[in-house]
Amino acid sequence: MTDAAGQWCLIESDPGVFTELLKEFGVTGLGVEEFYSLDQAEFDAKSPVHGLVFLFKWRPGDEPCGKLETDQNKVYFAQQVITNACATQALINMVLNLDLNKPELEGIKLGTVLEEFRSFTQSFDPSSRGLCLSNSEAIRDVHNSFSRPQPFELDIRMPEKEDNFHFITYVPVNGRVYELDGLREAPIDLGAIGENGDWLSHVKPIIAQRIENYSKGEIHFNLMGVVTDKKMKLQRRLAELESIGTPDDQQALEMCRLRDSIADEEVRAEAAKKENIRRRHNYMPFIVELLKILAKDGKLVPLVEEAQKKAAAKAESKQKSK
Repeated sequence: MTDAAGQWCLIESDPGVFTELLKEFGVTGLGVEEFYSLDQAEFDAKSPVHGLVFLFKWRPGDEPCGKLETDQNKVYFAQQVITNACATQALINMVLNLDLNKPELEGIKLGTVLEEFRSFTQSFDPSSRGLCLSNSEAIRDVHNSFSRPQPFELDIRMPEKEDNFHFITYVPVNGRVYELDGLREAPIDLGAIGENGDWLSHVKPIIAQRIENYSKGEIHFNLMGVVTDKKMKLQRRLAELESIGTPDDQQALEMCRLRDSIADEEVRAEAAKKENIRRRHNYMPFIVELLKILAKDGKLVPLVEEAQKKAAAKAESKQKSK
């Protein structure tokens, strides 16, 4: 991979971050939810799920569990040609494969940036699509808006070997399930979806097996789903009930619950927005000023000494427990 298109920052595996990435790209009607297990009940609660984003510790030599799909007209796929771009790569590869004509995707729009990007790169091969993505200022600027502030470089010796984490995506396309991994040369065809159309029941065992292949106790995995925006679903149902005219008691009760749920979603969205602002904020000037005030008041040295004593006591206790 090359850095010719400029630096791309690492992206935190967080549903609030991925939801805002979609919104900043111009996508409307979609959100991202985190899954804490592969239990069907959890998937039912967040249905419909249009695609999955899976984070795992990357290892060289892992073999795909399907066959490479070399026909680039069947699935939209862009290779990853630049470091740290896999989060955005996975998300864009997924949403550009959504069939917005399906009833369950009603009201969802990709927005100008992604529509124009897909239109421009539709006839390209995966490598050329990846180059275009890495050179898209609009996409890169949104991605890098989540970079953590680095006010200065610390001369700290880093471990010789760091773990590499990687995002891939799973998405249904024309009756088949595909794994889209930007580090592969093509999409991976995981097979046909059953007659019931439940693509998730097809892909969940594959994810479970992938996790099982790692050493016992490995917990560095994260699974998120791209879903229909919950607030939009609630508002749509509320509008249906309001159009009835005079609701019966059961409908009136449902309308009250819907309004409460919409309010809850607004609170949740505001909390996620504040958290994303905190992620982007540079706290170093505040910390420096706080240290100056503590030093001026004669409190800094005692606090440091107290912290050192606690650290030494903790280290001693840990050593004794061995």
